[in-house]
Amino acid sequence: MVRVLRDRRIVLGVTGSIAVYKALDFVRQLTQAGAQVDVVMTEEAQAFVTALTFQTLTRRPVHTTAFEAWDAEQAGHVTLGANADIMIIAPATAQSIARLAHGFADDAVSLTALACPAPLIVAPAMDHYMYWHPAMQANLEILKSRGVILVGPDHGPLASGMVGDGRMASIDEILAVTRKTLGRTGPLAGRRVVVTAGPTREFIDPIRFLTNASSGRMGYALAEAARDAGADVLLITGPTALPDPKALDVVHVTTAQEMYGAVKHAVQAADVLIMAAAVSDYRPRHVAREKIKKEAPIQVLELERTVDILREINQPGLLKIGFAAETEQLISYAQEKLHAKNLDMIVANDAREAMGSEFSSVVLITAEGIIDRIERQSKVALAEAIIDHVAAMLRTRVATDERTP
Repeated sequence: MVRVLRDRRIVLGVTGSIAVYKALDFVRQLTQAGAQVDVVMTEEAQAFVTALTFQTLTRRPVHTTAFEAWDAEQAGHVTLGANADIMIIAPATAQSIARLAHGFADDAVSLTALACPAPLIVAPAMDHYMYWHPAMQANLEILKSRGVILVGPDHGPLASGMVGDGRMASIDEILAVTRKTLGRTGPLAGRRVVVTAGPTREFIDPIRFLTNASSGRMGYALAEAARDAGADVLLITGPTALPDPKALDVVHVTTAQEMYGAVKHAVQAADVLIMAAAVSDYRPRHVAREKIKKEAPIQVLELERTVDILREINQPGLLKIGFAAETEQLISYAQEKLHAKNLDMIVANDAREAMGSEFSSVVLITAEGIIDRIERQSKVALAEAIIDHVAAMLRTRVATDERTP
């Protein structure tokens, strides 16, 4: 369960587009994450999906008209908007966007949006030429000038049969922007965090390479947890099978040397470096220019050390967090790395348990010793716990600096 969504009051406005079917999955993911979701629908939206469908998913009443009865505790759309932590309109048709831009309040969605002081996210969905019409572009500019957060649209197949702009953004992207928006005043607000993830590859010939079993899940989860805590996040990732996280910056690298170059550049403007990548310790001294044939004589593969990125990065003021994936003497080896690489904290785990898995347990160690032992749980939950410690360390550093004359 993603913490930034837990117990949040989210109003979802649904308008009359074929993309309304995507909103069903969005609601499902929000409710499974522990959010309280109130759905507001236009009359046109109900032509595609019934209110009962959303009510079944949310276990809450669905609002379909501006003329709802008020009682002693609930003032219809006024209460709904005033109590929301965030409002999202997805899909948002050309008509609904025009209503928002010009302040009309003639349906349940536009009326609720006007009564909602919380952040507003809008995900346009329409045909290509409708999206690029000057009137639509002007309306979108009006919304942006008011602080409305626009997500999408994407380029792709449209309901009309053509391929172009206007396809509603993916639910993954809308969900990521929702999480980022809810967390923007979090404990890492205003901070720049660089996270590395995944394995690196060191090539033997053009198609063969040395690597390891890292899936990248821990680093990706850390990047998302830092984003949800309000940070501006850059993820530097080696090759993985994972889709890029949304609502943060991603740089792809392959080799240890490429990762070093990307990290060295990125930390110049960073407050925190979390080095979760499983960087190859060795690479072939000589790389064959062509594929080595099976018939070739058996060769001895001569190796050389790759760059030790954490040891080399010594940016003043940078909070450095490392990982120690070991198979024996976990604590002692982790402590050696902590001191040898001048780290502020090291996250120690059993490589056999952690690599490639969605779950892990970790021990957090600083120069003062073990500060936390986190039992086996999902890497998403682990990442949130680690980010909590990072935020606490930054607060302590700020407090110490303020006391220093």
